Amino acid sequence: MKILIVSDTHRSHRNLKQALEAEAPIDMLIHLGDAEGCEREIAQMAGCPLEIVSGNSDIFSFLEREKELLLGKYRALITHGHYYYVNMGLAHIKQEAEARGFDIVMFGHTHRPMIDYGKHLITLNPGSLSYPRQEGRQPSYMVMEIGEDGEARFCIKYLQNFY
Repeated sequence: MKILIVSDTHRSHRNLKQALEAEAPIDMLIHLGDAEGCEREIAQMAGCPLEIVSGNSDIFSFLEREKELLLGKYRALITHGHYYYVNMGLAHIKQEAEARGFDIVMFGHTHRPMIDYGKHLITLNPGSLSYPRQEGRQPSYMVMEIGEDGEARFCIKYLQNFY
């Protein structure tokens, strides 16, 4: 199973289209918020199941603020992160995810990609395809692959030619 994980597209879809083309075929697209009302357009672009949550810029959205997903053998919490104060650090979101028995927590909001392998929890942020904030400011996304052995592997990817 191959899952493309993105966040913070902010109505700019050229880079999302490029990531979708680079990773095709995918089995699922997870969008971690700040789609700004473009859920239908993103779903059409993806051409596969879409799981999406609301972000702080999704003001008039009826999207859920978080979702629980079963991805292979992994229980995953997806959220934008702003309700867990991720700009101030990861302690609050990790504590919540661990207390609720999740194996993986995915969030956006910071526009900075990261993977953190903890003892009981994997914490993921794909960064932003539209407005990256990390050093070098390259648009980023993440790929999650669940192999035949049932184990998940994660990779942060960066667009080389971007808009």
